[in-house]
Amino acid sequence: MDVEIHHHTTNADLRPPLGGRVPGQPVMAHLLAPWLRGRERSLLRRLVNRVARRDVTSLAGGLPAVDLFPRDAYGEKLRELLADPRSVQYGPPSGDLKEQIALLMRRRGVPCRPEEILITAGAQQALQVAVAALVARGECVALERFVYTGVREALAPHSPRLLTLPSSLDDGLDVEALERCLLAGERPRLVYVIPDAHNPLGVSLTWEKRERLVVLARDYDFAILEDDPYGLLCCDGEFERPLAALDSERVIHVGTFSKILAPALRVGWMRLPAPLVDRFAAVKEAGDLECSRLTMLAVGRLLADLDFDRHLELLRSTYRRRRDAMLEELEDQLPDGCAFSEPAGGMFVWVELPPDTDGERLLERALAEHGVAFVPSAAFADVHDLDAPANAVRLSFSTLEPESLRVAVAKFAACLREWRREQTTGGRGR
Repeated sequence: MDVEIHHHTTNADLRPPLGGRVPGQPVMAHLLAPWLRGRERSLLRRLVNRVARRDVTSLAGGLPAVDLFPRDAYGEKLRELLADPRSVQYGPPSGDLKEQIALLMRRRGVPCRPEEILITAGAQQALQVAVAALVARGECVALERFVYTGVREALAPHSPRLLTLPSSLDDGLDVEALERCLLAGERPRLVYVIPDAHNPLGVSLTWEKRERLVVLARDYDFAILEDDPYGLLCCDGEFERPLAALDSERVIHVGTFSKILAPALRVGWMRLPAPLVDRFAAVKEAGDLECSRLTMLAVGRLLADLDFDRHLELLRSTYRRRRDAMLEELEDQLPDGCAFSEPAGGMFVWVELPPDTDGERLLERALAEHGVAFVPSAAFADVHDLDAPANAVRLSFSTLEPESLRVAVAKFAACLREWRREQTTGGRGR
């Protein structure tokens, strides 16, 4: 069935006797919550500093292009607001911003009213709130084998049982595999999915898969957490309508302005049934009381005045050129035995390497000898999934101009060819 189940284990059995300490550990280490003991930052986070060197060309970061941020327009809105001292006082969420978000949702075919919106500090907080509201220890959550690392971080404190599902490089999540699991008796509380321009795979769900997933949610009584940071960044027309357009009662839709305005704003949202907004808000408020009022007001005003269609076309056309350059170079440069996704939008291409290639070791060589960085597949897999294939990498095309992308991809391919030659001849690639 190619489906795996993993339990988030803890180190509770390592707790020392009352008042005891583990030698060599910080004084309070034994007082940490069981799920946190022995836990490190994700591999992806640990890679950030390593690939930030001046002599490295990075295909690693999931970053939007800084030259496309509407900085001047945002600065103007901030200056207007700072003339009024009320803008920096405690206050309710911005109604103007909720109106603008509801308009964006309706633009994508999702019925939405402002009272169905909960504004969050980026999409990551929305994921954290949704998981905290829906998942208790030991309950089943279904997600793909390779998936956005932030959702794993959000799930970790709740120690769920993970149902790991396969994906296709053509159209994403294997919904048939999920259905087989359901028929076999699995009962997930939540299914997490990135339907458009998946991170890290770059693929998008077909309309048929979206429809079937929603039908399964109704038939087997689970919620769908739809993570949609790239839904407006389609380079080829428009993506299919979001899952929330098919069912507004069972789908929690998560969006963000990080990819279309600027990530430092830390403004995201959840669209969920109005009767649940206050309950989810209570979970959020336990962490931060409220988002930055000044930022919410400024983003609301910015969206009201921005020529959004023109801004969106600038983003899409820029990423389209960069994506095309990467795909063309991959087609020309990769050795035999490789395959890669062809994303309709977003920021990422997933490259499957020959079976005996280790992505982490390939990265070490690429950094040391070729000055190019990428993210190995291990960064997106569950640490308990010892069978997760290591022979894949994620490449990002969002931040480099086409010519720089071609050079970086050529370096990546040269590194891979060297590795393959040495494996064939028994050299140091092993």
